[in-house]
Amino acid sequence: MEESTLEKLKYPIGKFVIPESYTTEYLNEKISELVAFPEKLKKETINLSDEQLNTPYRPGGWTIRQVIHHCAESHMNCFIRIKWTLTENNPVIKAYDEVLWSELPDNKTMPIEASLTLLTGLHSRLVYIMQNLSSDDLEKSFIHPESNLELKLKRIIGMYAWHSNHHLAHITTLKKSKNWD
Repeated sequence: MEESTLEKLKYPIGKFVIPESYTTEYLNEKISELVAFPEKLKKETINLSDEQLNTPYRPGGWTIRQVIHHCAESHMNCFIRIKWTLTENNPVIKAYDEVLWSELPDNKTMPIEASLTLLTGLHSRLVYIMQNLSSDDLEKSFIHPESNLELKLKRIIGMYAWHSNHHLAHITTLKKSKNWD
């Protein structure tokens, strides 16, 4: 497969772009995307067969099933990281190996309903906490141990909205290419 084609399959909406400024409008838009994500994901996946759920979204990529479970796991980590950041001073968060997690039996074979349900409740909590961050809270940060980057909560809002749309696009792009309606 040509490298540019593979890159488009890996990043169907492009890579995350750090905005020049984190305006109230930008943050509200990203939070709205997070509100909508669980229902959009459910709508796109709930009626897929096991064969379809076990189809990788690209050569060498995760299956749709793994993508759904990954979203639940990643967004759980986001929620916990935000809570640490709000209750500790610039904490170093715990990283996890998402590739190894994706190979565990629950990610490879478990039905998707539990993760879809989890995302609905989790996003309710995540959105609520994001909507109630003060301007001082938005400037609070944590340190990611793999990159040693200091990430502010205002950036995390944008990153996880992008993450939601990124994985949703993996699924919708595959469905379109396979003519799955």
